[in-house]
Amino acid sequence: MSNTIRMQSALAAILLLSGAVGLAQSGEATYKAKCQSCHGAQGVPNPGIAKAMGVKPAGDPAVKAESAAQMIAITTNGKAKMPAFKSKLSDAEIKASVDYFRSLAK
Repeated sequence: MSNTIRMQSALAAILLLSGAVGLAQSGEATYKAKCQSCHGAQGVPNPGIAKAMGVKPAGDPAVKAESAAQMIAITTNGKAKMPAFKSKLSDAEIKASVDYFRSLAK
């Protein structure tokens, strides 16, 4: 009986970890598809885009000071020249892409 419980626990752990990895990959994929053209592959925008659109790098202190909830709201509703993505991405995709963007600042 205890071997069965151990095997089920191990299987549950593997499934949880694979789900977390899948979510991270989906955030990266969404970022690359929808955000990278303005925000840059590594969270650092092209200087021309940065100047024309007012895009700051992920590591900029003003960007790092924004909470995840603020970034999710900006991505959802748009801000200044950034379009709203509420009709283009699901809430989960927006959160995952914001999480990925925030990871680029580390």
